[in-house]
Amino acid sequence: MEFSQIEEPQIEKPIVIAAMQDMGNVGSIVVNFINNSLKTKKFRIAKTPYPTYVVDEGGHINLPNESWEYRYADGLIIFGGGTGQPQDTPELYALCQDVIDISKKYSAKFIYTLGGFHTNRILDKNPKTFVTSTSIELTKQMQGLGVLTTPQKSIITGFNGLILGFAKQNGIQGMGMYGELNQPEIPQYRAAISIIKTLEKLTYRKLGDTTRLELLAQEIEKSFEN
Repeated sequence: MEFSQIEEPQIEKPIVIAAMQDMGNVGSIVVNFINNSLKTKKFRIAKTPYPTYVVDEGGHINLPNESWEYRYADGLIIFGGGTGQPQDTPELYALCQDVIDISKKYSAKFIYTLGGFHTNRILDKNPKTFVTSTSIELTKQMQGLGVLTTPQKSIITGFNGLILGFAKQNGIQGMGMYGELNQPEIPQYRAAISIIKTLEKLTYRKLGDTTRLELLAQEIEKSFEN
């Protein structure tokens, strides 16, 4: 994994929101939404020099340009979004460690990660968001606020789970937010909206108007009705 620093943002003790593409694209949808809404600025890039696939453009192939951005706004560092995540374990570990190193560099006290929560429960148009955290004490605080916690023991794979383990090992509090979804193979905008609303509740800050995400959700629903 290769890293390049573009500028040094003047931020101190930010909240870090870090998530990569996962089932339903939920992590990327939320990260991209926040970046667009808050007009965040790019300050660092992570790039893999060893892609694990090629893209067939229909008769000819291209190598993917796999890179992910660190961006910032007032009191926030946003990492990830885009497409894909490392398929090679050492690269995934290097990426998680870099997020931790950047968090420490700017004295971040909290890391949020985001993703999908696959369920067989038939969902209405208001999927729930479940959270899990790096400590029992923090989980109890969330329950006291009426925030739903993950209902059973499970394995959380990929960046959107592993980053919580890295945070815990490094003494940084962290929380994973996972929006319910039934169909992980299609973009899940309503799960993303649910996560955004939960984030706003816990961070006491407005992240943006979700009307466009609602319209995108309706478009997908209509395509399945036809």
